[in-house]
Amino acid sequence: MGNKKTKKKLKIVLCIICALIIIAIPICYYLVYISYNHLTVNSYDINSDKINSSVKFVVIGDLHDNTFKDDDRELLKQIKEQNPDFIIADGDILNDDSENSDIAMSFIKRLVKIAPVYYALGNHELEYMENQHSEKLLDEIKSTGATLLEMEYKDIKVNGVDIRIGGMYGYAFDPNGTTKRDDMGDGIYDFLTEFEDTSSYKIMMSHRPDSFVFGEASKAWDIDLVVSSHDHGGQVIVPFLGGLYGGDQGYFPEYIHGLYKKDNMQLLITSGLGSNTQKLPRFNNVPEIMVVNLKK
Repeated sequence: MGNKKTKKKLKIVLCIICALIIIAIPICYYLVYISYNHLTVNSYDINSDKINSSVKFVVIGDLHDNTFKDDDRELLKQIKEQNPDFIIADGDILNDDSENSDIAMSFIKRLVKIAPVYYALGNHELEYMENQHSEKLLDEIKSTGATLLEMEYKDIKVNGVDIRIGGMYGYAFDPNGTTKRDDMGDGIYDFLTEFEDTSSYKIMMSHRPDSFVFGEASKAWDIDLVVSSHDHGGQVIVPFLGGLYGGDQGYFPEYIHGLYKKDNMQLLITSGLGSNTQKLPRFNNVPEIMVVNLKK
């Protein structure tokens, strides 16, 4: 009699487990699907005494050759609807193992028709050039009409507001642990010293937020806003816990998505539009168009 009751209970437990699995599979599929195919627009307001009239720009990053339905028409439509003064393409628009840059460059060419585009290199652009044994990609980016900024900056005036916008992939901190030393290497010290020497509102495109998160870089450099991507918002968004992983920051990182005040600067990080091949797919993580409103 006891064995019959035990078997019955086991059957009930197995049925419950099977039912949960049956329910979980389509839910998981849906949460992966929307993480590559749906779009969300998130807006952030940033106030500064250096801003005397409103400036709006859009940030996109980490497209990773991802193509949305109707050949990106909806993506481009939503960006255009924001009516941005300019657009930041913050790196990893293609993949390091892409056969060519056609998908990425086609997208940027259409983006330029909406507003001026400033393009920063990500790790995948750099690795793509290494894999192809060619720096032809740099010319391809410039040929789209976008302004490529790597260890360079450009002074622009938008709606009467003076803005200095620059791009840098390298780490802002000193590799020996002391920031602002002449031996930082790769010209980073000289570039940042020149970049910060202006009264204009300063925006630095830095694909990796880690470049300014570590090594007390956020204390050392006089930069108003660092704009980053790279971490895909944590790749996997765990309910109630947030993003799972973020580059050099490891598991459940602090700086992966949104607007942060860190020491002397503000750090703005988009969760991006796609994902390259990783151990885990984007999950519960809708691709993002980030809109930034600079205000007085």
